[in-house]
Amino acid sequence: MKLNDLRDKDGATHSKKRLGRGIGSGSGKTAGRGVKGQKARSGVAINGFEGGQMPLYRRLPKRGFNNIFAKSFVVVSLARIQEAVDAKKLDAKATVTAEALVAAGVIRRVKDGVRVLSDGELKAKLAFDVAGASKAAIEKIEKAGGSVKLPEKAAAE
Repeated sequence: MKLNDLRDKDGATHSKKRLGRGIGSGSGKTAGRGVKGQKARSGVAINGFEGGQMPLYRRLPKRGFNNIFAKSFVVVSLARIQEAVDAKKLDAKATVTAEALVAAGVIRRVKDGVRVLSDGELKAKLAFDVAGASKAAIEKIEKAGGSVKLPEKAAAE
């Protein structure tokens, strides 16, 4: 059997209903849309309208807000960094910064900074200069002989 021999099974597809093709077709004139009115016209989709019933988006309470000052950090695990070091994508002697991680392909973009989490093991002795790190990650990095430099505000928290 070749690709050009492939066919749908009988009855698997239906031909398109041809609307507005005369009285004898059974769906001529108004083409199944009823008579006049907003919904008989083209380009009408009344989103969220439930026929006069209170729509769902008004029945549910408003909740929360969007904090315009929220910081969005890119999260990187120690295991992912160790993989990059093992694959020789990250230089173990150089300081690990957000830019170095992007260049190594560990992360795609920096956003508001990089936060290191302690998932996995770190064998390499690395110096980190990042926006944030969990306490457990800092412990593991220092245990491996490395160091972590955080901004003053993050270090205070």
